[in-house]
Amino acid sequence: MTHIVVMGVTGAGKSTVAQAIAERIGAPFVDADDLHPPANRRKLGAGEPLTDLDREPWLEAVRTRMAEQSRFTSGSGRDPAPETTAGPGLVVACSALRRAYRDILRGVDRPVFFVELRGDRKLLAARLAARGGHFASPQILDSQLATVEPLAPDEHGITCPVSGTVEQVADTVVAALRPDRRR
Repeated sequence: MTHIVVMGVTGAGKSTVAQAIAERIGAPFVDADDLHPPANRRKLGAGEPLTDLDREPWLEAVRTRMAEQSRFTSGSGRDPAPETTAGPGLVVACSALRRAYRDILRGVDRPVFFVELRGDRKLLAARLAARGGHFASPQILDSQLATVEPLAPDEHGITCPVSGTVEQVADTVVAALRPDRRR
């Protein structure tokens, strides 16, 4: 089964949407924020944007977790061939802002379907102002908006507006994953 990566800038609702999708399809959920090394968490908490060098080991950790899920669900303890991969993929909440970052995540043995959550700055800033308890500072929003590269037409995935409800976005994603709806 396909891995699903719910991507977007801070405040887009990645974790909430990814959890809803995971519950709907019966797949495990991973929040990539939990895989950040302490140095990244400190930078983000201070409102400092991460560099590509900061992101690389984090993205590799996310990819490793996706590969581990494939080995776990195959029952073989080794990487199965894509055509023999069975069991649920992971649903991952991960910013995956640039195509190069998504390319790292695609380096697993199953297809990866990206769900880009997109919204305007005003809505995202309002969400961040209302959010509490997250390690990342709302100050990183502008740098992430400047960094994000939307999904390209040749990338496997869809774009969903964050103005809809979590249920609407999850329904849209589940419908897009049906074999008869894939592009």
